[in-house]
Amino acid sequence: MPQDPSTNIETNSITAHISNDYVQLSTDYHIETRALWAYMHAEPRPCFTWTLLNDLRRLFSRIDSLQKPAHSIDYLIVASGVAGVYNLGGDLENFPHYIRARSAEKLQRYAYDCLELGYRCYRQFDRDITSIALIEGSCYGGGFEAALSCNVLIVEESANISFPEISFNLFPGMGAYSYLTRRVTPTIADKMISSGRAYSGREIFELGIADVCAPDGTGVEAAFEFIKQHRRQQNARVAMHKARQTVQPVTLEELKHVSDIWVEAALRLDERSLRVMERFARAQLNHNFTRRVSTSFSQVA
Repeated sequence: MPQDPSTNIETNSITAHISNDYVQLSTDYHIETRALWAYMHAEPRPCFTWTLLNDLRRLFSRIDSLQKPAHSIDYLIVASGVAGVYNLGGDLENFPHYIRARSAEKLQRYAYDCLELGYRCYRQFDRDITSIALIEGSCYGGGFEAALSCNVLIVEESANISFPEISFNLFPGMGAYSYLTRRVTPTIADKMISSGRAYSGREIFELGIADVCAPDGTGVEAAFEFIKQHRRQQNARVAMHKARQTVQPVTLEELKHVSDIWVEAALRLDERSLRVMERFARAQLNHNFTRRVSTSFSQVA
């Protein structure tokens, strides 16, 4: 069947507006579902580098500048462009330098940048865009915090998810407590954060944290299926998200206050803890990360 020319025009218009001139981020627009896919691929390891944060900020600003209410994005799917890894979390290579230099300002700026980006996803960009995190592979610390800030969390069964911060005498301070305790009890949140143990995607789903658990290798298909079901009840689902945020709100003020506690705790770390942090960073660098091929929408839509 010949494709409607207007479809190509709208796709090209959105693609041109969003642009793809990022360094550690790639985007793809799927017009049939009105979904924008964002693939993170930070280097030299897939964590939240300053460069990736800047790329995300530019992307979100371009989303904000779309004309509303008649814009053409209903869903933002944040996924990984690195095989076997969603995101390894905070920039552990730089944190020890900031801490030894007693640079509370740099730690706070990094934390606030992360929080503000996640908060945009949580708030649906204030234009009813449902944010979806698709976790395939390893997802640690700040990577999981970022995923939790999204309205919907999709995990593959064998995804490896943890908060490792307790290993170097710290806690995840960029949204973990706030977003987790809106999904599970504080007792469960405390246990996850203080144990440092790894959870599978299936366990995260059974705890009630994830919305969808997909067999390994089918996360993209699961995202499309979720959107298909969601669109049938989109008015109600979007309103329900707003109602939940009204009843159990997460505020930017709350997030920043917790993050300030994280900065204070980080500055109290001793040399032994910093060396453990550096070992984590080196271990991540020793992994051979491979860029994945972009999703072929024709195979799943």
